[in-house]
Amino acid sequence: MTDPSRITVRRATAEDAVALADVGSATFVENFGHLYTLDDLQAFLVGSHSPAARARQLAEPGVAVWLAELPGEPAIGYVTIGSCKLPVDNLEAQAAEIRQLYVRKRWHNQQLGARFMQIGLDWLAEQGRTPLYVGVWSENYGAQRFYERYGFTKIGEYGFPVGKKIDREFILKQK
Repeated sequence: MTDPSRITVRRATAEDAVALADVGSATFVENFGHLYTLDDLQAFLVGSHSPAARARQLAEPGVAVWLAELPGEPAIGYVTIGSCKLPVDNLEAQAAEIRQLYVRKRWHNQQLGARFMQIGLDWLAEQGRTPLYVGVWSENYGAQRFYERYGFTKIGEYGFPVGKKIDREFILKQK
């Protein structure tokens, strides 16, 4: 087992688009790939986790991405935070969203989710961004429990497209 203290977390730059595309695709497939047809999965990955898509996200004003790394390994996880894009009624002007928080399965239970959350919460406080939202798949109970520990509660639902399939997602808001 790897010593978690060897895992570094740093702010991603434009040069990290390929690494983010790789870890984003890998973690999505590991966690959710079995839910979709190959065509739907491929369409989603090309649209959301290609190097070009990640480069656009990194260039978006007000978006911050942190990348977890270990020497000699591909990127092992990341968190993306930015302005809230969820379909929330009466969305607050300074609202933020945890857009993605993923860690490769091999590196689960290394406290990376907690590290990412603390880094993100600190950054949002510096930016004066509040409240905080996150969208979570309705059947991702582990993620729901994780966010509950940070004071998030369900305030709504929406449809999240993965190719032609529409998933039921919960919108959570931090109290």
